[in-house]
Amino acid sequence: MKRLLLIFFGLCMICNVYAGDIESKEKSDINNDNKEGLNMAITVNLRYTGTGGNARAFAEEMMSSGTVDKIRAEKGNLRYEYYVSMEDPETVLLVDSWTDQEAIDAHHASPMMETIATLREKYDLHMTVERYVSKETPKSEERFIRK
Repeated sequence: MKRLLLIFFGLCMICNVYAGDIESKEKSDINNDNKEGLNMAITVNLRYTGTGGNARAFAEEMMSSGTVDKIRAEKGNLRYEYYVSMEDPETVLLVDSWTDQEAIDAHHASPMMETIATLREKYDLHMTVERYVSKETPKSEERFIRK
């Protein structure tokens, strides 16, 4: 029974059923980790899916128009990179990473969001979104990473 409760709680966290509790815990973890000198980031993975190569064309226009460079220059942006799926050529992954929620909110209020929304419509893209709060790799796991 205890194992089932742990599994259920884990699934609830993933599904954000307890979003308020998770947000409080994330803020607490961020504060605790920052006291220890660890860097935190919020990373959002957006999968753009279209037809006829539209997702890739969208990413290419984002880059060629200079919009990606402008986003990368925004305060708090850590990473803004597109990747093409090896398994589904109609899907492009955007890895979008920010220092904190305030940086994301400022980005969402910026003129770039109108540009992005217009291009999403132009290429008739659909999206899925995953959001992560990252921490530095623990020393115990560093031996598994080949640099």
